Amino acid sequence: MYVRIGKTGEAVGCLGRTRSARLSAAVTLAILSHSGCTTFSEYFNNGFKVGPNYTRPPAPVAEHWIDANDVRVRSETEDDSHWWTVFNDPSLSDLVQTAYHQNLNLRQAGFRVLEARAALGISVGELFPQTQVMDGGYSRHGVSVNVANRVATPQRWFSSWSYGFGLAWELDFWGRFRRAIESADDTLDASVENYDDVLVVLIGDVASTYVQYRVLEQQIAYTREDIKLQTKILDIATAKYKGGQASKLDVNQAQSNLSATEAVLPRLEISLREADDRLCILLGIPPEDLQGRLGAGPIPVTPVSVAVGIPGDLLRRRPDVRRAERMAAAQCAQIGIAESDFYPQISLDATFGWSAQQLKDLFAHGSFYGTVGPGFQWEILNYCRILNNVRMQDAKFQELVTNYQQTALQANGEVEDGLARFLKSQEETRYAKESVVAAQESVSEAMTQYSNGLTDFNRVAVLEEQLVTRQNQLAQAQGDIGLGLIQVYKAIGGGWQIRCDANAGTEILPNAGAGQPLPKASQPAPAAK
Repeated sequence: MYVRIGKTGEAVGCLGRTRSARLSAAVTLAILSHSGCTTFSEYFNNGFKVGPNYTRPPAPVAEHWIDANDVRVRSETEDDSHWWTVFNDPSLSDLVQTAYHQNLNLRQAGFRVLEARAALGISVGELFPQTQVMDGGYSRHGVSVNVANRVATPQRWFSSWSYGFGLAWELDFWGRFRRAIESADDTLDASVENYDDVLVVLIGDVASTYVQYRVLEQQIAYTREDIKLQTKILDIATAKYKGGQASKLDVNQAQSNLSATEAVLPRLEISLREADDRLCILLGIPPEDLQGRLGAGPIPVTPVSVAVGIPGDLLRRRPDVRRAERMAAAQCAQIGIAESDFYPQISLDATFGWSAQQLKDLFAHGSFYGTVGPGFQWEILNYCRILNNVRMQDAKFQELVTNYQQTALQANGEVEDGLARFLKSQEETRYAKESVVAAQESVSEAMTQYSNGLTDFNRVAVLEEQLVTRQNQLAQAQGDIGLGLIQVYKAIGGGWQIRCDANAGTEILPNAGAGQPLPKASQPAPAAK
């Protein structure tokens, strides 16, 4: 017969194949005596709908951050809707706004919201008569007179005019259509959360690429300074060689160091071009040189601390976590839809119209015809198929619940990664600055001593190489502070709120149709009443 699906999705019984023929009559009686997979009390408490009501599942999050005791990690929650403004960089703010209005991936996500909204409208429409057909026609008929009982056809050729209306309305007795509306509504929420998630990722990618762009600019500047310095050292070595005060070895070593540093420059310029192209794609424009738009600028400077709230806030702050939870909610309703197949489909059918041989008589008193009445359709002896569909929908639900929990876990880890990078890069930058200052002084002193013949060239060459390496490390460490902070804001789900800026809090969906309103961002679903 049929069974109830438990929390693990396991069935407690099914109609045996070998007994299906012998027990066919008993199956029908059993169906009539039971209320199916949902008990009557559950059916009543669920608002006259079969299947389970959704309750938001628990998700694993830490009680506190690993670096919670660090004074630079503040547990309060601040407005992170425009978090990129903490860098005080107008160029970055301009890039973010441009990407928001022009990025094509975000535009795709916007159209997916409109698709989900239209699908919800279709589901709502299923609550009303599913078939409403108006028809009409004219036909000319010819009847054979060479058949039996031909005397019953006094007129061989005749016309027929007809006009009518038909209606079929399956009543939502078991909540199948209402569950479909629940699923479509939750899917719409998930599409909005997906839009917000794409927006969060977009802003984070724009900011990260911009920081990398500035880091590469600084590394190129350092490299050009080093080329000038090494050119000067080569000139000194050449002069001393020509004056008989140094060997050809010093000249060759100086030339080798200079050429090696010059070789670094094209590689950095390639990386800068790649960062430029990534920015253009994020902005939704063909690749172009952004130097004129961005101008020269330093590596963005960050505040020394960040407010991240508590890990539990991620369940409401991260759009991808909210999306995963809404997808699970949408799938939960599918269990009820599948379970409704256990029960008869009760409908109300009506047909009426007019029919006449002559057009002038089509709407005459005697031309009217019609039928109206209830009916039902019940798929019996298919309960293993229906049961396994319920099992399948339940398994999909459990899969999406697990995905929601994994997404929350991943979010927690991403914040921790960002915090570690943000905090440790500050320490790295402090030491790297000290190292660069010392290396610059060492190179200057070594050049003086070499010019005066107080030291050999090998020491100068080693110090030069160390200076180039440490300057690049310093630029990367300074950039990592900003990249770490960006990773933190991205991981806690900040930035999607800018779509609320358009009209004093009215949410607008850009790029997906002029003035199209975007549904309000959903919150985690409350427990079912």
